Amino acid sequence: MKKIALFGAGKSATCLIDYLISETRINNWELIVADSNLQVVQSKTGNNPNAKAVAIDVLDAAARKVLIEQADIVISLLPPSLHFLVATDCVTSKKNLLTASYVDEKIRSLEPEIIKRNLLFLCEMGLDPGIDHMSAIELIERIKKEGGTITSFKSHTGGLVAPESDNNPWHYKISWNPRNVVMAGSAGAVYKEENKIIEKNYKELFARCEEVFINKKIKDLAWYPNRDSLSYIPIYELEEAKTFIRTTLRYPSFCKYWQHIIDAELTNDKDPVEINNLTFSKWSEKIIPFVNDTNRNAFSFLGLFDESVVPQYAKTSADILQYLLETKLAMAAHDKDMIVMLHEIEYEGHGIKHEIKSSLIVTGEDNIRTAMAKTVGLPLGIAAILILKNDINLTGLHIPILPEIYMPVLSELKKQGIAFEETVS
Repeated sequence: MKKIALFGAGKSATCLIDYLISETRINNWELIVADSNLQVVQSKTGNNPNAKAVAIDVLDAAARKVLIEQADIVISLLPPSLHFLVATDCVTSKKNLLTASYVDEKIRSLEPEIIKRNLLFLCEMGLDPGIDHMSAIELIERIKKEGGTITSFKSHTGGLVAPESDNNPWHYKISWNPRNVVMAGSAGAVYKEENKIIEKNYKELFARCEEVFINKKIKDLAWYPNRDSLSYIPIYELEEAKTFIRTTLRYPSFCKYWQHIIDAELTNDKDPVEINNLTFSKWSEKIIPFVNDTNRNAFSFLGLFDESVVPQYAKTSADILQYLLETKLAMAAHDKDMIVMLHEIEYEGHGIKHEIKSSLIVTGEDNIRTAMAKTVGLPLGIAAILILKNDINLTGLHIPILPEIYMPVLSELKKQGIAFEETVS
């Protein structure tokens, strides 16, 4: 009996667990889900005979090793900083590993051993990064095969609140790791625009968010550049493109309000805060110079002017802000989130200029089976099943830019209702 070990049962794991339970039932395999909170795991695995819930402290090396040695393949949905612990054990135990996170230097350092031991480590296998890579590469390769030369590539992705659940001035609700929302963009960004390298630091990132049209059903969205776009130019083989940028989508008002949150240093996660009898209004007083009739309601809704005391566990401003986001922008049980992805590609072919737009819109079912959980989790689950069935036969450290990976995964995603629509002009 083949066994799949999944580390992490948080917000992004629900639909992945559902999918893997379904597949293990069909194939008579076993799914082992491990998390520090046993109750959370049990709520997601239920009484399914093919799923086993395990409580584990991922820092417990002995317990971690035992679980990994039982598995035929390992999936990590832990915070990115903890992937390396699982990854080193997977190398030692000769187990394949999948994650939805970016390849960092620590994971990269394992590449020689991964290759030596004929293992497959597949990273960036979620939504963004993940589905964005696969759908973009498929599109790029198709354009090139038809003789097109790509001059501009823009890829936008956003985890948003669905229109029917959009009832607050931020036009946003938390559907994934709230810490990531607090720290989004803190590393700045670099991209290529009209053959110029553009670098933006954190305080510039949200200052001028350009708007983009998706379709008539969705209000115009705005984008801010996402991390280091330049590193993906050789990966996508688009050195000839004058413009290359990967971005994150939000509603325009969010960007404007968040810029002032940054200006007031309320996202600071480095400097300690003295919290004794500290009220939210006292903590946020640096934002007062930025308050006006347009944004006052949004800041008030977030609780910045409340006279209650900040949580006593908070150590930094980022901790306090995260608490407010989790409480004020929480999804209600009936709320739905929405994933929007848009590739905008300009290319020249046979003397004619073309523009193709490929868009994906996925709406969640509720605050548990969210669009975010579906689009992050399903690519991981699909890839794991394909690997176990030997339908993906690769070794080494990879992201999903090879046809052996993206073609079967995109095909299965389409069957799961995750499909793109294209318009060409």
